Amino acid sequence: MSSSENVAKALLDIGAVKIQPDDPFTWASGIISPIYCDNRQIIGNVEARKEIVKYFVEKIEKISPDAEVVAGTSTAGIPHASFISDAMELPMSYVRGSKKKHGTGRLIEGASVKGKKVVLIEDLISTGGSSIEAAEILREEGAEVEIVLAIFSYQLEKAHDNFESSGFKYETLSDLDALLDVSIKENLLTKEERSEVVQFRDSL
Repeated sequence: MSSSENVAKALLDIGAVKIQPDDPFTWASGIISPIYCDNRQIIGNVEARKEIVKYFVEKIEKISPDAEVVAGTSTAGIPHASFISDAMELPMSYVRGSKKKHGTGRLIEGASVKGKKVVLIEDLISTGGSSIEAAEILREEGAEVEIVLAIFSYQLEKAHDNFESSGFKYETLSDLDALLDVSIKENLLTKEERSEVVQFRDSL
């Protein structure tokens, strides 16, 4: 299997991603979806965590070999950024969802990003909005944002358009197509159910 399929299989094996066309989920946005991804499950599974960190490191070394800081989005990207920065022996920072209302009022905690080449770590990309917002905060603080890297993407057209408009680059370790391919191989989905999920994605 490809690395993308290996990550997809790891997510399925630990129950981080569930596909239920006949019993859909409700996203926080209110969208009724046949798929739900909860990558927080990864931090509780040592083997899956190690595998995903390995793939993150390989991708960073290929895309941004001169990266100086690993940053995480708040809150889901923080643990993954921590694991990756430790594995690569790089400083880490994270971007707050909102300014602190006390002390220095910083939006970025941890390592200084000013004048640094930064890789931003996210757990999941749906529309890309929150990832782009975090990247913009880093840029405003003087960081050179090399790329936004996430574990998984629903492959929504809106995410592609939003990143293109923002000027930031992004990549993911795995995506919906890889997940569906693995699900078919593992007999977790029928071809008809796969078509339902693809139709859902393409309708957004």
